[in-house]
Amino acid sequence: MRYDLAAADTHASGVPPIFAGACRGTPSTVGLPAGTGELQVPHYLNAHYWWAYIHPRAVRVFERQWLVNLILWGNYARLRDAVLAEMGEALPGRTLQVACVYGDLTSRLSARVSCDGQMDVVDVLPIQLRNLRRKLPQNAPVRLLRMDSASLTSPDASYDRALVFFLLHEQPRHVRERTLSELLRVVKPGGKIIVVEYALPRWWHPLRYLWRPLLARLEPFALDLWREEIADWLPRTGSIRLRRRTFFGGLYQKVVVTR
Repeated sequence: MRYDLAAADTHASGVPPIFAGACRGTPSTVGLPAGTGELQVPHYLNAHYWWAYIHPRAVRVFERQWLVNLILWGNYARLRDAVLAEMGEALPGRTLQVACVYGDLTSRLSARVSCDGQMDVVDVLPIQLRNLRRKLPQNAPVRLLRMDSASLTSPDASYDRALVFFLLHEQPRHVRERTLSELLRVVKPGGKIIVVEYALPRWWHPLRYLWRPLLARLEPFALDLWREEIADWLPRTGSIRLRRRTFFGGLYQKVVVTR
C-alpha cells in the first residue's frame, strides 16, 4: 500500500516542525492484520492528517500518554474513564471501536470483554492497526480489521455497542454523516453508540477564544462541532434516543445514542 502524500505539501506550514520537509512517505505493509487488503485512504486523511496518523514518525511522536493528555488539556483520563463507566465493568457480546486512538483506552476496554465476548477495532490505516497490535496483550480478545468508517463491511445489527472517540471532528460533514449512519446500521436495536468529541465551550472559557485559531489551522473540520450538534448528522429514520454530557467547561462532550 502506497500512501500518496503529495497533496499534503500545501499544508506543510500548518503542521508541527518535526514533520516539516517530511510530507511524503511509503509505510511498509509488512505485518498487517489479517484481512487487510487494498483499501483507498480517504483524501481528507492524506490532505489534512498525514502528519498525525499516516507518516511513520507520527506514531513515534504521538503515542505518548502524557502528550495525548496535554493535547486534551489534561482531560484524557477523565474522558477515557467516562467511556469506561458508560460501557460498564463487563462487555458481553460484541463491541466495536471505530478508529484506533493513541493512549491506553483500547487496552483498558479490551480487559473488560467477557469470556464469551469479542471486540473489533476498525481503522483504514495499516500503520495505526500495527501500532494498536503492539499495545494490546497477546491474548486480548480483540480483532483488528481494516475498514473505512464510512463504509463498514460488517453485517446489519451485528454489534451490541460501539465507540467513536475523537474521530468525527476529523471528517468532512458528508463522511461524518455516513460514519454515523453506518454505526446505526451495525449496532443492534437496543444497543448504544458512545461518541466523545469536541463541543462549543462556555462563553467564559478562555479556550473558546485561544483554541479556535489552532483548531481552524490544524483540524479544518473540527469547528463544525462548535457550530452544530451531533444529532444534526444522524439519519432521520427510525427511533433513537440521545443523552449528552459535557466536560471541562463545555469543550468536550459525550453523546450516547441508543437505538
